[in-house]
Amino acid sequence: MASSYSSILTRAFVGINSPQVQVEIHITNGLPQLSMVGLPEVAVKESRDRVRSAILSSGFELPPKRITLNLAPGDLPKQGSRYDLPIALVILSATGQITLPNEIDDYEFYGELSLNGEIKSVSGLLPSLLAAKKSNKTVIIPDGNLNEASLVEKGKILGAKHLLDVVAFLQQQTQLTTPPLINNFAIKYSEDIADVQGQLQAKRLLEICATGGHSLLMIGEPGSGKSMLATRLLTLLPELTQQQAIETAVIKSISGIPVRAETFMHRQIVAPHHSVTAAALIGGGSGSIIKPGAISLANNSILFLDELPEFRRDVLEALREPLESKKVSISRVNGHATYPANVQLIAACNPTPSGFFADDHLGRCKDTPEQISRYMQKISGPLLDRIDCYLEIKPVSFAQLQTTPQFIVEDSATIRQRVINNRKKQFARQGKLNTELSAKELKASIDLDEPSIKLLENAVNKLGLSARGYHRILKISLTLADMSGDKLNMVHVGEALSYRKLNNNL
Repeated sequence: MASSYSSILTRAFVGINSPQVQVEIHITNGLPQLSMVGLPEVAVKESRDRVRSAILSSGFELPPKRITLNLAPGDLPKQGSRYDLPIALVILSATGQITLPNEIDDYEFYGELSLNGEIKSVSGLLPSLLAAKKSNKTVIIPDGNLNEASLVEKGKILGAKHLLDVVAFLQQQTQLTTPPLINNFAIKYSEDIADVQGQLQAKRLLEICATGGHSLLMIGEPGSGKSMLATRLLTLLPELTQQQAIETAVIKSISGIPVRAETFMHRQIVAPHHSVTAAALIGGGSGSIIKPGAISLANNSILFLDELPEFRRDVLEALREPLESKKVSISRVNGHATYPANVQLIAACNPTPSGFFADDHLGRCKDTPEQISRYMQKISGPLLDRIDCYLEIKPVSFAQLQTTPQFIVEDSATIRQRVINNRKKQFARQGKLNTELSAKELKASIDLDEPSIKLLENAVNKLGLSARGYHRILKISLTLADMSGDKLNMVHVGEALSYRKLNNNL
């Protein structure tokens, strides 16, 4: 035969999407050459050498002919080493060394080949598995990805260790491995809010933030417990829903972070260092490869920014749009990607460059008012306006450290159950958390009495609150009302205002 043709299906990944790719081959007589078209990135081009060695090591032949490989569609950039396995299979099929089954279009193939024919695991596979499930495809993947694949419920997924295993399966000579069954793992944290001594106001505010999904800025001296409190907030949050867990796992998968079944439903705290770049925090990359940033890795969880004024100004300003829209849209010359960014922002900073409050009774603060002002002005007003609550945290006294509390200290599990119950109220009333309400939805959810309206009017006039700040006070008030079980009243509004007054001081 003068020429031969074969094709197999797989998928690329573009952001959290996974469009289908057809790997097709055409073999003709001519000078021996293996050329590849279809916008392959460097890692894809290198597959030619890996596939050649894997085919020869597996006992097959690579005939001295002109081979043209096409990864269709041709205008979609292809990246990564996931195309090795389908490329090897179409070569073997087109050269007549194996016969593909008639229903080959019902299958999709993924995997990197080692030089001896073993199939290595690849990253970013979860979006492809979810897309294949929607298309009712049977997927053959590396054995090393089966744990990740077990998170896709009712998916037709098989795992293989070697190229020969896949060939034998297609020839109906053997069976492949299926993903392991996953168990429901209970939430377990090494930290507990009961470990925190003192800080009663901070503990209450953490419960408020956990209940309504509100953001928080803590200002306190070094060692006052800001980072400890941030990690304890994680223990107060309910586990993820199945849909939220899938969203989080997809972001991890395309970032090359292992997805473990035992923490699949757990929220996490993502805490980038203050030297982080805008691309690392928001997302980005070179060429057509656009990777998610820390804000997307913290999707449905906590983004903790410690030492907030030490972050570069332009990096912090890049947070403003994602915090409002709950997503990140990144455009480059060669590509575009949109990632979810529904995070609960928790930030912490010192009150002055020296770390101590200006009125410190020990005289440890040596900073001038100009130095303090310059330090705090690194945090812009528009960013502060997007944070719901502010809290000054004072160090715990020696007496509190030494004294055993005379009352029962609640643990995280007890508070978490209250949070879950109060969140159920919000979802039953409006289908979302209080912090996610629009101005129109907020107006429909509350009915302010006259004293509350008067208090709000005075606060807006005296504190110079923006419309966004006004609505945030209403959202916090609504959360306080849910926690108390009473109708929203002036007491809730007053407490909510107490958590916003720090903005005016700054």
